[in-house]
Amino acid sequence: MAEQVARALGWTLVDNELIDEVAKRVGLAPEEVAEREERAPSFIERLSRTLASAMPEFVAPEGGTLPDLSEEHLARVTEKAVSDLAGHENIVMVGRAAAAVLASRPGALHLKIVAPRAERIARMAARLNVDLKEAEKLVSESDGNRARYHKQYYQRDWKDGSSYHLTLNTGRLGVEGTVAVILNLVKAEQH
Repeated sequence: MAEQVARALGWTLVDNELIDEVAKRVGLAPEEVAEREERAPSFIERLSRTLASAMPEFVAPEGGTLPDLSEEHLARVTEKAVSDLAGHENIVMVGRAAAAVLASRPGALHLKIVAPRAERIARMAARLNVDLKEAEKLVSESDGNRARYHKQYYQRDWKDGSSYHLTLNTGRLGVEGTVAVILNLVKAEQH
C-alpha cells in the first residue's frame, strides 16, 4: 500500500531504506538490523550484553572495544534516522515508530493500517510461505514486540488510535480502497 501511495503521489518511499540507513550508521548488515528490530532481545542476548559491559576485556577484540548493539542504542539510531529522513519533503515512511518519533512534526500525517487478525495471519502465511499456525505465532510476536517497543521507548500505547490522525481497516476497505482514502486525505491536507 505504501508503495502504491508513494507512486501515485510521486513521493519517495522510505521502508527498507531506513533499515539500510540504520545498518550503515551502526556498522551492521541490514539483515541483522531488520532481525533485531522485529523481536525482543532473548535472555541469552541480554545476559551476554550484561557480561560484556561488566567484563569487556574478556569479549572485546584485543586492543578494541565492543560496539553498542543494544536495542536501546539501535532505537536511538533508528529515531535519529527517522527524524533525518523525515526532513526531506514528500516521503511515505513505513513503521519504525515513525508516528511516535514525528508526533510533533508539523505536516506529518500519521496513519495506522489495521486488518482483522485472521486476515493478517493469512497474509503472513502467504507472504512467508508458512503454515497458518506459524503465521499466527509470527503475528503475535510482531504485535507484542511493536507494543513493547512503543511503550518502552515512547511511553505510548501502540494500539491507541488517538496517536494517529486516522486508522484504516483494510479488512473493510480492501487495499485499493485504503490507498484511495489515503490519497484523498493527502490531497485534502495539501489544500
